[in-house]
Amino acid sequence: MLILLGQGNPEPKYLGNRHNLGFMAMDAIAEAHGFGPWRDKFQSVVSEGWIESAQGRTKALLMKPKTYYNETGRAASEAVRFYKLSAEDVTVFHDEIDLAPGRVRVKRGGGHSGNNGLRSIISHLGPEVRRVRMGVGHPGDKSRVMPYVLSDFPKAETQWRDALLDAIPRALGFLAAGEDERFQTEVMRLAPAPKSDPRKSSGET
Repeated sequence: MLILLGQGNPEPKYLGNRHNLGFMAMDAIAEAHGFGPWRDKFQSVVSEGWIESAQGRTKALLMKPKTYYNETGRAASEAVRFYKLSAEDVTVFHDEIDLAPGRVRVKRGGGHSGNNGLRSIISHLGPEVRRVRMGVGHPGDKSRVMPYVLSDFPKAETQWRDALLDAIPRALGFLAAGEDERFQTEVMRLAPAPKSDPRKSSGET
């Protein structure tokens, strides 16, 4: 069984924020793969279903923690204990300011790079969680990071965002089969990142 956990904040006012890109990915996966209804469990809303791949079917639990972004480790650890899983069975989908908008990288292990949600997960589970890092770009100055990630995607960025959220479920079978590099390559083939920074047209850079 796999746990796919999206990072984000639960209140409606955060719904369209860059910081909620992980939640958006969970919604896209649930819809594309016909997962069950969302319900409250593990300090989260969760949905269960199956992911098809060349190797067969893999059961998966999608999680959108209600603990807020910086405390996602509490929810993740509760689910891991319940199902008697380990950090290696958890994949975290999160926005990444150190990648250009639309870029995707899959990584297993390592540090949190200042991401407080990952910091929380690592402190509860250890570093061997798999991360799907979805680039949103950097605002250019450290002091602007928090207002930037807690802002909604402007219209100029919705095209690459929506393409990415379509590509991730379509390539998900590779991730379920443990083919991380192939998943990454397929996502980027289906949803190529913008050649120029889309934030320039929205006046954000």
